[in-house]
Amino acid sequence: MSYGQYGAPPRHGGYNAPPPSYGGAGGYYQQQRGPQVPAGADPQLWSYFTAVDADRSGAISVTELQQALVNGNWSKFDLDTVKMLMAIFDTDRSGTINFTEFAGLWKYISDWQNVFRHFDRDRSGSIEGAELAEALRSFGYNLSPPLLALIEHKYASEPAAGYGPPPGITFDRFVRACVAVKTLTEAFQRWVFSPQLQYSQRSD
Repeated sequence: MSYGQYGAPPRHGGYNAPPPSYGGAGGYYQQQRGPQVPAGADPQLWSYFTAVDADRSGAISVTELQQALVNGNWSKFDLDTVKMLMAIFDTDRSGTINFTEFAGLWKYISDWQNVFRHFDRDRSGSIEGAELAEALRSFGYNLSPPLLALIEHKYASEPAAGYGPPPGITFDRFVRACVAVKTLTEAFQRWVFSPQLQYSQRSD
């Protein structure tokens, strides 16, 4: 599947992440009996899908997805990240996620969990300054310290208190920060190498 402007998560072998966490007592394992599994569908993935599809509509809304997805500290994904995920995987532009789209969403989040766990060196459940710098550098983005500090503050899980370092970046915000850096870098590169800009520079 193509993720368009968002891109696929970077690959880091050897880190097998568990499935994305869902909210509610018991997580995935407190399941109600849902609709029959479609032919050819993974039964376990279908059970996850029906657990998130709270209104049994056959599709997952933004609200249902936000209610379901949680970080390692049991905080819900913030709405901007959920909307970003919907924008990537709602390929038919219905405003909801069907089971086929959910399968892609599941893999995307699982792949990002591998990346997050790889760079969360201290196993704090969040990404701090040095870990963020290492992660972005490994993706090919060697950012200046002031720009790294700006990203760390923008995507911190809560506002910084006083003059100390900002709190870490939770999983959901880490994904959004990496996607934002990738998107802005590619937009800048397109602008720098655009024929119009090159023509303007030659004219000068």
